[in-house]
Amino acid sequence: MQFRVRGVIAAAVTPMDEQGKLRLGKIREVVDRLIEDGVNGFYVCGSTGEGVSLTSAERRQVAEAFVDAVAGRGPVLVQVGHNSLAEARELAAHAQQIGATAVSATCPSYFKINSVDVLVDCMAEVAAGAPELPFYYYHIPSLTGVPLSMAAFLERGSQRIPNLVGMKYTATTLPEFQACIELQHRRYDILWGTDEMMLAALATGATGFVGSTYNLAMPLYRRVIEAFEAKDIPTARAWQSRAVGMVRVLEQWPMLPALKAVLAMLGVDVGPCRLPHPRLAAPDRERLRSQLQSIGFFQWRNGNG
Repeated sequence: MQFRVRGVIAAAVTPMDEQGKLRLGKIREVVDRLIEDGVNGFYVCGSTGEGVSLTSAERRQVAEAFVDAVAGRGPVLVQVGHNSLAEARELAAHAQQIGATAVSATCPSYFKINSVDVLVDCMAEVAAGAPELPFYYYHIPSLTGVPLSMAAFLERGSQRIPNLVGMKYTATTLPEFQACIELQHRRYDILWGTDEMMLAALATGATGFVGSTYNLAMPLYRRVIEAFEAKDIPTARAWQSRAVGMVRVLEQWPMLPALKAVLAMLGVDVGPCRLPHPRLAAPDRERLRSQLQSIGFFQWRNGNG
């Protein structure tokens, strides 16, 4: 199976109320705003979407709401990873049933996987739930604790997973990322997942991106891509530097609560995160706003800098 995602895919947040219940009616507003900002598609129920904190029933509801809201205006990739492979397979089947564009999955992470062969076995089980959809492995070793060779996974996975088309690569190891891109005559679609290294990934050959801060600053990242494509590397570096500054501010706080807080500052109130993520108190939110103001975020976010 051949498939490619091009452009920038937002790792979608999951709107919630103050009690931590889903606000499905808010999803259309989130989708419309991000498409207006220039996002090309959506990655649903991933890390940014708190997929692992949702029940399987809730994950189905969120996936359905995003597919409905996007309404064919871009690809919708549904992340179905679960510590129970049976649950993951059922979520994959549901994604296929509702018309998602592709499925993606992290590996089970409580019982750590220590061999590429076992990883292939696990992902073959999940991908088989949606045999008609492209399948992307979600490589995020900082959270799964599984730092296996991704080139080896693709080579062996191609023999066991007919619908394996690539992976979401959320790590900073550019040499391995490049090796995966170039494997088997560029057979696979390797989506870059570390926003603050977009420019480096572009130089390495990336053509598709999935990330969380695209929710906040898509106009900035568009400028990085446009300057790179115009071979104006100094301008691309300048815009990438602003992205790095923004991420450095966010990293001073619990990342996902800070992300949702900034979205509210931008007029898209998606509520708090669920436990185990903490909540930012009002004084903390004001300090975060002040930090972002000090680097000019709100000015250049809106094209005024």
